[in-house]
Amino acid sequence: MWWDNGTSAVRPLPRRVRDAAGPAGRGRVPASLSVAGPTVGGMTDQGVRWTAEQVLALAPDAASRKAGSKLGAAGPWSATGCGEGGAVWGLCKGSGSRPYQTVVDIAGPAYKCSCPSRKFPCKHALGLLLLWAADPGAVPAGAEAPEWVRSWLESRGARARAVRQREAAGGTADEEAARRRAAARAARATAGAEELEQRLADLVRGGLASAGQAGYGLWEETARRMVDAQAPGLAARVRELGAIPASGPGWPARLLEESALTHLLDRAWLGVDRLPEPLAATVRTRVGLPVPGRGPAVRDRWLVLSQYDTSDGRLTTRRIWLYGRESGRTALLLSFGAAGRAPDLALAVGLVIDAELFPHPGAGQLRAELGERFAAPVPGEAPPPGGTVEDALDAYGLALRDDPWLDSWPVTLRDVVPVPAAEGWQLAQADGAAALPVTGTATAGAGLWRLAAVSGGGPVTVFGECGHRGFTPLAAWSPDAPGTVALT
Repeated sequence: MWWDNGTSAVRPLPRRVRDAAGPAGRGRVPASLSVAGPTVGGMTDQGVRWTAEQVLALAPDAASRKAGSKLGAAGPWSATGCGEGGAVWGLCKGSGSRPYQTVVDIAGPAYKCSCPSRKFPCKHALGLLLLWAADPGAVPAGAEAPEWVRSWLESRGARARAVRQREAAGGTADEEAARRRAAARAARATAGAEELEQRLADLVRGGLASAGQAGYGLWEETARRMVDAQAPGLAARVRELGAIPASGPGWPARLLEESALTHLLDRAWLGVDRLPEPLAATVRTRVGLPVPGRGPAVRDRWLVLSQYDTSDGRLTTRRIWLYGRESGRTALLLSFGAAGRAPDLALAVGLVIDAELFPHPGAGQLRAELGERFAAPVPGEAPPPGGTVEDALDAYGLALRDDPWLDSWPVTLRDVVPVPAAEGWQLAQADGAAALPVTGTATAGAGLWRLAAVSGGGPVTVFGECGHRGFTPLAAWSPDAPGTVALT
């Protein structure tokens, strides 16, 4: 199922998993929304106030965190309050004669400020939340909201109701026209896949060594043609192939492996009509075509496990992992920001939100859309139930059966200790039975040192992404300290 985070019996793993094995891993290694706009549903209380770390996790960049922290004191604020509709509001003195009107709906969270900043949240919203989190006396609960706050909450509620009414009506205004557009795009993607097949055949015919001599230009030209064919998923894979010859020793083997996976995706797309529907939906997603429809809503109390951004220079992608307290299911929310703007959706790590999620179709898909939220987020203490290194490998191996192009799978490791190894770091089971190498991406940042500090040499619970490159830790829990520690 799209959210299943369980494990099964041991089974042989694909080559791309086995090849990354190291001695400490006992010859085996490690085991991705459109996002609906925020909705307001009967919010009447503030719940538990957040921590400063959870507030700062919402910041779009380091500059906003620094500027927001300076506004987290009572000095520049007046007419503050919280309570009505789950909102926090206040007036912040700025450089002009009139103070900025700032309001935050903590159920979203969503923000509105009269300042000219295009960042969401802006420094005033961050400062207001920091003040609310640190000093209940400075932002009193139960205060009567001013008209500008009530007006904003009412407009958000009206937009949410309109969205639900449109969804209830169902379908597009012109379904036949939509089908024609989808068929035309599929035809262009097919032409792109056929061209890419020829490019891969030329690569094999000329020998892999030729890729190291030809440079990146030919790959970029091929990627642009995939974009023209409206197959962005294929374009992304082509760019990854083009970067492999410059990736260091052993690149021919990696190029052959990734070329084979790209060829598999090409052939799957060219025969997509003959595939079982769940796998066909996965192939359409991997090629980059929108997959219509979504599953029924699943309401749960979702723990925000992690949030982090990646960028390709043109688009910023935000990944938010959630865990359902009652269902035991894991889900992924994606949000995007173009032209240097931060993605709109932001959820503070460690909070629990009472909300509906709508799963995307596809074999083994974890991606979902965020629907209506029903209560103010509150801090969560306990981590998801975890497993061993063996369980993580099995979970990733089984996920590859449904989606051979999967780079990683979300898992929670229980009772592991971060330890330095001959090359990089590892997460070793406390009993010494097995270990997983930590990915180079994780070792390059401060998150690994934060994890080492949380551990203090003792066993901890760690959530992260386990794949053929290793394990990327994203959040940790220590038995000696409550709450979730974000590692990104």
